[in-house]
Amino acid sequence: MERPLTQRIFAAVAGWGLAIIMFFPILWMAMTAFKREPEAIASPPLIFFEPTLRNFEQVLDRADYLHFFFNSVIVSVGSTLLGLAVGLPAAYALAFHPGKRAKDLLVWMLSTKMMPAVGVLVPIYLMFKSAGLLDSRIGLVVLYMLVNLPIIIWMLFTFFREVPREILEAARLDGARPLRQFIHLLIPLTAPGIASTALLSIILAWNEAFWSINLTVSNATPLTAFIASFSSPQGLFWAKLSAASLLAIGPILVFGWITQRQLVRGLTFGAVK
Repeated sequence: MERPLTQRIFAAVAGWGLAIIMFFPILWMAMTAFKREPEAIASPPLIFFEPTLRNFEQVLDRADYLHFFFNSVIVSVGSTLLGLAVGLPAAYALAFHPGKRAKDLLVWMLSTKMMPAVGVLVPIYLMFKSAGLLDSRIGLVVLYMLVNLPIIIWMLFTFFREVPREILEAARLDGARPLRQFIHLLIPLTAPGIASTALLSIILAWNEAFWSINLTVSNATPLTAFIASFSSPQGLFWAKLSAASLLAIGPILVFGWITQRQLVRGLTFGAVK
């Protein structure tokens, strides 16, 4: 049954209004990136101004942007691939061969995300120092994988549970071993869900700032640390900081826009029977 016109108009206005509110900080940051420093801190804020690229020139002159960019790509993609390598078999075991404590284990894994990161900073810093992983890409890859692993396993577990057990049982009767069932049936059937899990993991790893700022110095610093380098004890240079932020989030925004259809498709996998 089609909804009345007034309800559709209200839903559209509410949706656009919420979208504008959520996007406004990014829009304001983008505008500030093209202002001169006095204009960026002017009160009241300037809406109309003469745009300039000077902030981007100064940012790129001061720091090697490509170095930070490639570190972000390596860390986010590497941690995602490693997370999938661990999360896929773990989610398969929990979904199709659960033990007595399977639900407790899932709840425990998710509960680790409720702990403030600063609460474990000192022990992780000492472990990284002892292992020689400070300011290393390998260290960040492993750490980001562990940080996102509960979400990866939970999402994959949810997608695997949507697959009818009868399909795997039929394959088992035909002589297919668990590994063949997993590779030739389960992965193709849940490919949209796996893809959305990978995309979300990449986005979360790309945006992770706490660990990159505290565990890196120069060699492995990603773009989140690149942004932080433009703050100063004497104050914030808002225009340059906005330019650096725009350069840092630009790639992931474009990536998210390109993959949004796949992400939505995966997140709604199994929603319609």
